[in-house]
Amino acid sequence: MTPASRPAPDGPLPTAPELANAARDFRLRMAVIDRETEAALDMTRDRYGRTVHAGAAAAARAHRDKAAVEAYAAHLAPHAEALLDAARLVLDELPPARHLAGWRAVLDGLAASAAEIRRALDRPAAPGSPAERAQHAALWPHLAAWADHGSLASNLADQQGGQHHKAPLTDEEQQMWTERAQAAQRRGELELTESWYAADGQPITLAYLVEDDDSTVVALRGDPDASGWQVVGHYAHEYEAGKVLPAPVPPGVLRPDVSRFNRPAQVPDVLLQDLIRDVVEGQTAGDASNALLSAVQRGYDAGPMIRLQELLETSGQFASALETVQGRQIAARLAALSRQIEFLTREVEEAAEDLGATVAVLPPHRTPVLRARPRPAVDTTPPTPPPRASTPARHR
Repeated sequence: MTPASRPAPDGPLPTAPELANAARDFRLRMAVIDRETEAALDMTRDRYGRTVHAGAAAAARAHRDKAAVEAYAAHLAPHAEALLDAARLVLDELPPARHLAGWRAVLDGLAASAAEIRRALDRPAAPGSPAERAQHAALWPHLAAWADHGSLASNLADQQGGQHHKAPLTDEEQQMWTERAQAAQRRGELELTESWYAADGQPITLAYLVEDDDSTVVALRGDPDASGWQVVGHYAHEYEAGKVLPAPVPPGVLRPDVSRFNRPAQVPDVLLQDLIRDVVEGQTAGDASNALLSAVQRGYDAGPMIRLQELLETSGQFASALETVQGRQIAARLAALSRQIEFLTREVEEAAEDLGATVAVLPPHRTPVLRARPRPAVDTTPPTPPPRASTPARHR
């Protein structure tokens, strides 16, 4: 591990785009490290996701930690503080919005992580020693934080010196275009293509406004499925719209404590195809009953039906978190489906218990069919094939 390098005081200071690129390069390198580590950890697990080679798993994580430290030293160590300073300057100039306090807390957390990493880089442990492994392992949460959230700092730094968007339409033009777009929406000819949030917290949506077999790209401000949205611009194509509309800010997250680069350990997974195989290979009612009960098992090693219900519930939370009219409607549909899965789960559980209580086995006349046929002896003459039936010739 090498000490953190910093630009010379009399050297040229990096520009905001260069600072942002440093964070992006680190995230890309971390994505590669994450994929390689997951592949290595997969080799240490059994088919249910349980670690069976603890030593190899520990070695894979140690290699990950060291590679991440080296990536930070190469890409971010010289620029982290300047990047955060540039991001804070832009943040201070943004209009008031609900997300600014959260963004400021993220930048403060990144600064604290950068300070921890810098202290370790300035006082590295002996290469290859257990102390170095422990030092790298302690740094991993801070490195993961930069990989997960450094994009916020780079996005803000990219906006440094950017021009503020000005509405290209007069009030009369805006009202006229909004009425045309609303009429097209009622006809089903307002085709939404892309959506993002501007720095002021308002959603911007691009759409094709179709009229008489002709289409125009328009930009809408507000929720297109709610009342009160307006057209704020019309353009020849999407590229032109992207040049003049407010730049997209980083989208939010469903749960604030989720990290792509610092996932919790996997829980054992009950595969549906394994349960089907257990039923096919079973011979007693208890075999089929146990497979069904495994499908509806709750808790740490939950079965597939419980996981499906969890997926529906989580997706419903996501749809609701969109805070749009359509998102709330879809969330209600998913909640109803989740309740149906819960009902089916109880039905399957009762049927499984009834099946197990039958105390029955498959009847012996259901005999297996051998796949491997016995080969004839070497000196055995193969049987004479039956004569082919002569087919009378067809006459036209």
